[in-house]
Amino acid sequence: MYNFCTLFDTHYISRGLALYSSLEKHCNDFHIYIFAFNDKCYSILNKLNLKNATIISLKEFEDEELLKIKPTRSIGEYCWTSTSSTILFVLEKYKVESCTYLDADLFFYSSPKPIFDELGDDSILITEHRYSPQFIKSDFKKSGKYCVQFITFKNDKRGLKALRWWRERCLEWCFAYYEDGKFGDQLYLEDWTERFEGVHVMQHLGGGLAGWNVQQYDFFMKNEKYFGREKTSLQEFEVIFYHFHYLLFFTNGELELGRRYLSSEVHNYFYKPYIQQLEKAKNIIRQIDESFDPHGSGKKPLLWKTPLLYVYRHLKGTYNIFTKENYLGT
Repeated sequence: MYNFCTLFDTHYISRGLALYSSLEKHCNDFHIYIFAFNDKCYSILNKLNLKNATIISLKEFEDEELLKIKPTRSIGEYCWTSTSSTILFVLEKYKVESCTYLDADLFFYSSPKPIFDELGDDSILITEHRYSPQFIKSDFKKSGKYCVQFITFKNDKRGLKALRWWRERCLEWCFAYYEDGKFGDQLYLEDWTERFEGVHVMQHLGGGLAGWNVQQYDFFMKNEKYFGREKTSLQEFEVIFYHFHYLLFFTNGELELGRRYLSSEVHNYFYKPYIQQLEKAKNIIRQIDESFDPHGSGKKPLLWKTPLLYVYRHLKGTYNIFTKENYLGT
C-alpha cells in the first residue's frame, strides 16, 4: 500500500479533492492522510466519506511546539512549517512503513509505482525542480534544486533522523523570504544527499512536471496515456504527475496559469482537464456548503503597469490569463 499525506484548507479544497480523485484512478492500493487546516475544511471532508482517506483536524495534529511558533508565521508559512510534522505524525501515530507528502495541487496521470520502485532500499526520496535553462538564474537561488512537492520518508532509522532534523529546522525558521541560505521549508533539502544516508533523488522525468520545466519536453498521447519526450535526448517517458503551482483563480471569472511559456499540448493535455476536474470538485463541495469558493479565488491585481505587462507578456508568449470558460468546453 502507498501511504500519502497532504494538507490544505478551504482555499485549496477543490485542488485537494482533485488530487484524491487522481490517486483513486491510478493507485490500486493507497491511503491518504489529509490534514484539514481549518474547521470548515475538516467538516466538509468528513461529509464526503472518502474511503481511502483519514481526515485529521488541527486540534488533533498540532502539538505544543507548533502552537508556540504559529503566531509568528503567516498562513502560508505555517503550512510550510507543518509539512515535516504531518509526515512525522503519520509515521508515529499510524505506524506505516513509509509516508509520502504531496502538495495539494498535484494531479496524477499514471501510477507512481515507477517512482517508488526507484527508491528501493533507500529511506528518503526527494525531487528536483529540473528548471528549464532560462529559469535557472531567476529561480534557483530562492527555490533551490529540490522541490518539497513529493517527498518520501520510510519509518526507519535513516528516514526518521532526516525527518526530525527537518522538522526542527522548520520550527526554528520557516518564512516566505530568502535569508542566509534559507527559504521556507525547501532550501533545507539542498545538502541532504551529503548530510544524510539513504537519500534517493527521483530520476523519472514523468514525476514533477510543472510550469518551470515543461519547456524542455514535447508531449503526446499514445493508447490514451500521456507521454513526454525530452527535446535534447529524445528520451520518452510516461507522465506520472503534474504540479499546478502557479494556477490562480480570480473573482472576475478569469484564471492565470503563471508567467511561463506553455505549449498548446501543455494547455490541452494538462490544464484543460485539470481545470475541468476542479470544477467538478467545486460542484461536489457546493452541494455540502455554498458559503465559500472552493477554488480560493482572489481579486485580480490591477497596477499602473498592468497594460505594459499585458503587451510585454503577449510578445513573450507568456500571457496566460484566460476566462474560465476557455477551459470548460469539450
